Amino acid sequence: MTRVTLRPLAEADRSRVREILSAPEVSRWWGDPDEETDGLLAEGEEQSYAIEYEGQTVGVIQSWEELTPRYRHAGIDLAVHPDHHGLGLGTEAVRILAQRLFDQGHHRITIDPAAANVRAIHVYEKLGFRRVGVLRDYEQGLDGTWHDGLLMDLLKGELR
Repeated sequence: MTRVTLRPLAEADRSRVREILSAPEVSRWWGDPDEETDGLLAEGEEQSYAIEYEGQTVGVIQSWEELTPRYRHAGIDLAVHPDHHGLGLGTEAVRILAQRLFDQGHHRITIDPAAANVRAIHVYEKLGFRRVGVLRDYEQGLDGTWHDGLLMDLLKGELR
């Protein structure tokens, strides 16, 4: 039984998205809440969705696509408000979006959590994502220091 639904983000979601991304447990990994909120709500190549559970927006999930035929694949980013951590809602949201992307013809999905984000890595491995390699000094934190990222991927047929 699916407990979450995904719906496209709208401008009306701005304050809740900012609230989710402002939580210290989220902004630590996502960065500046205002900048990230603007990015999620911008029209562009990425598709951003609200994760809804029991009538409430509990997180956001985003996908992007590489459409060049020889390299065609997709990527996913996820943020769940800490009040809803540990309930499996992020896992369900990634599973739903990954299946949707596979159904649209992608054969591989990537995800790139911070190498120190043990909670996220656990969720992705539970779904079948595999560690590909460490992206050294991959992203700059809010404190100005650089942090490693972990490149993970999932092939069609590996989703659990």
